[in-house]
Amino acid sequence: MARTVSIAACNFAVRPVASFDEFAAHVRGMLDGAVGADLVLFPELFTVELFTTFPDWKETPSSELARIDKYTSEYRSLFSGEAKERSQYIVGGSHLMEVDGRILNIGHLFGPDGGVIEHVKTHIFPAEADWHTEEGDSIELVELPFAKVGFNICYEAEIPECAATLVEQGAEIILCPSFTFTEYGFWRVRHCAQARAVENQVYFVHCCTGGQPGSPLPNGWAQSSILSPCDLPWTPNGIVAQAVANEEMVVRGEVNLDDLHENRENGVAPTFRDRRRRRDLYNMLPSHLTGTASAR
Repeated sequence: MARTVSIAACNFAVRPVASFDEFAAHVRGMLDGAVGADLVLFPELFTVELFTTFPDWKETPSSELARIDKYTSEYRSLFSGEAKERSQYIVGGSHLMEVDGRILNIGHLFGPDGGVIEHVKTHIFPAEADWHTEEGDSIELVELPFAKVGFNICYEAEIPECAATLVEQGAEIILCPSFTFTEYGFWRVRHCAQARAVENQVYFVHCCTGGQPGSPLPNGWAQSSILSPCDLPWTPNGIVAQAVANEEMVVRGEVNLDDLHENRENGVAPTFRDRRRRRDLYNMLPSHLTGTASAR
């Protein structure tokens, strides 16, 4: 029997809300559109919607976005409960948290068994420094019952070694919660996501935060997608499914993991194998980039 995974990516539009309960209702509405999916994704920092619950949010500089850490307990409880109730694995996007005095952008994967996996974003986009965000130091594979997955949060997708490190560990699906403020930023991440899918022969889920909530919150440019290598048996453009740009919706798609491994062995463009086969050519790179996990 073929190993298939049903994926749902929430193209989420941030909007002003009056309370955490209103935010939770927004989340549940999206989850209702993802019924039956094995894996559901929310995007990067979609929890900035909670910033609008503060009475003075319009007068508060974006450098204070970490105030949403106030809701961390409720956020985790919400997604833990939904994952259990719906018997789904849910990527709760990422969320700004203060940990030991450091502001971190942390991705969360909630399981139906109550487990929670965290990934601290390792490469922050320069604009994130304005929020006092610091970086994590680990990129690790997550083994789910139906697939091996790992996080590349937004800008991490633009750093080829982040995806390569996961694929060297066995990743079959890269989870990319993303929040880009302009169409330029969106296409940087999207093009890089497609490149990572091609060069690693891996599935890549690019899940985007959108909306125009108003200053000081940034706007989002969003067109979530599920991507594959550009080869048979998939579509020529490598798009398994994608959302309508800047429209809140849930995009659904099914991926076949057996097809992925077959493509690595017998595909027209065996990039997964060949970039490792010619590792000897890459010795002009700095030594910290020439190990197995980062050879390009």
